[in-house]
Parts: sequence; C-alpha cells; structure tokens
Amino acid sequence: MAQATRELKRRIKGIASTKKVTKAMELVAASKMRRAVQAAVATRDYSLRAWELLTNLAEVTDANLHPLLTRRTVKRGLLIVFTSDRGLAGGLNTQVIRQALEAAKGFGPAPYDVITVGQKGQDALVRSGLSLVATFKNPARQPTLADILPIARIAIDGYIKGQYDRVLIVATDYLSPISQKPNQRAVLPISRQDLRASIEAIGSRANGQKQPTEFELTEYLFEPTADEVLEAMLVRLVEVQLYQAMLEATASEHASRMVAMRNATDAATDLIDELTLDFNKARQAGITQDLAEISASRAALE
Repeated sequence: MAQATRELKRRIKGIASTKKVTKAMELVAASKMRRAVQAAVATRDYSLRAWELLTNLAEVTDANLHPLLTRRTVKRGLLIVFTSDRGLAGGLNTQVIRQALEAAKGFGPAPYDVITVGQKGQDALVRSGLSLVATFKNPARQPTLADILPIARIAIDGYIKGQYDRVLIVATDYLSPISQKPNQRAVLPISRQDLRASIEAIGSRANGQKQPTEFELTEYLFEPTADEVLEAMLVRLVEVQLYQAMLEATASEHASRMVAMRNATDAATDLIDELTLDFNKARQAGITQDLAEISASRAALE
C-alpha cells in the first residue's frame, strides 16, 4: 500500500511539473500570437487593394507585355510550402503537409520542385521522397518582407527563364485563435481567374465573410512605359503574396500552439485531480488497514 501511494505521489509531482511547462508555453504562444495576428491583419487590406489593381490591369493589358503574365504548358512546376520549425502545434503541420501533397497533383504528370519554409515541412516532404531545391527556416523574430525576398527571387527568376511553368504556394490562413485553414494558391502565372480567387479569399478574411468583389475597368496611361510599370508591379505583387502567406502561417502556428498547450494544461489538471483522488483513497485504505491491525492486535492481547 505504501508503495502504491509513493508511486501516485511521484506521478502527481511529474504531471504538475509538466503542467507548469505547458502553461508557460501557452502564455508565450499567446503573446507571440497577438503580435503575429496584428501583423497579418494589418497587411490584408494592402494585399487586397494590390490584387484589385492588378486585376484591373490584367483586364486591359496585353498578357504578352510581361513574361509573368504568360501562360505556358506545364512542363515543370514549383511548390512552396510554409510550415513551422517546431512541433507542439496540434495538427497544424500535418494538415499543411496533407494539403501540399494534394496541391502537387495540380501539376498533373509534370515533375515539380519544392521549396520549404519551416523544418517540419522539410522533414516530412523529404520522407515523402520529393525533390527539394531550397529550404528556409522561419525567422526567430516577426517576419519582414526581407525574409521572403530569396524565395520570391527563386520563383520569379525560375518562371521568367522557363525553368518553371506554374508556381503554387501552400500555407495556413489564420481565421481565429481556434481556426486555421490550410490553403493553396497559384502565384505564377498571374491570371485573371487566380486573381479573382485570391481577392475573394483575402476579402473574406478581412471582412469576416465572403463577399463578391466588383471590378471597375478603366483606361490606364503607362509612364514611362507599360513594360517598366508592369516589371515593378508584378514582381512586388508576387513578393507581397508570399509575405502575406508567411504572416498568416506565423499567426496560425502561434495560435495553434497556444490552443494545444492550453488543452495539454487542462488535461494535466484533470489527470492530477484523478490521481489525487486515487492517492486519497489509497491513503485512507492504508489508514483503515492500520487501524484494523491495531484493533486486532489489542483484541489478541486481551
């Protein structure tokens, strides 16, 4: 009996220590989530307006004016996947990897390369046997546009040179602290259909509901030339889209980890309560047994 109570006390102490760790991780994740969500939400309106402007330009501009607008038969694709570097984030990374493998089917029979942002995605896709051309770690601080430039350069240069004919990104969209949705979007080539889909997705997250967007076509006067204007705008737009994906993924990671650690803390509390009850029962049983033995010994002496 004494051994059983000692074992229960040991387990309660160990779980209590784990509870302190999960609670601390929950608080840290909550703090990081607030900053990440503020950054992601703050750039949504900018992304939305940029997409709307480009859609209007695409409606009135010749697609042959810039190679990023040119659609080609897909001979090779590029898949960019955003995950976290660390685990303990619930099923977030598993859902992203599943979405990435599903998105890869969009290339059809064509081969494709993969760029991963985050250690978890790198490890999982390497195990799946995919061809990784580059891997990046998530920044330890809040992401900035500079963090996404090397990835954007690989995608843009590869598409302009004809190395890739289609570029897709897979990341999680932050909806709420308890809801993050893995999603895939086409980055290149820039098409009217993909632009409209992206605008609706950004608009639904910014407004809290999915609303159709009205497009007003106007005539544009390009100065100095259409080529130079499109060169600056299209490249910046691809960079902004990748930057927004990283911000959304960062916010989703911290939110998912906060919820996961909160659930772990609650589970530890429930388990401690159950073990404490078992400990009290075992201790009471031991006391009752000791009293019974004392009474029996006294009766025997009398």
